[in-house]
Amino acid sequence: MFQVNVGTWDRALRIIVGLVLLSLVFIGPKTLWGLIGIVPLITGLTRRCPAYSPFGISTCSRK
Repeated sequence: MFQVNVGTWDRALRIIVGLVLLSLVFIGPKTLWGLIGIVPLITGLTRRCPAYSPFGISTCSRK
């Protein structure tokens, strides 16, 4: 359904940001807003960003 459209650097950044946000649930302010980190974590792990698709954006290197 979705094509891979998240490149290496974008993927790494998404995973790091997702993990940092998720850590807010367990340490720091212990707020449920940290659950928003699931979104960048999932998009980083699957290498697919549904928000990129309608605009034809891809951060993957062209081969």
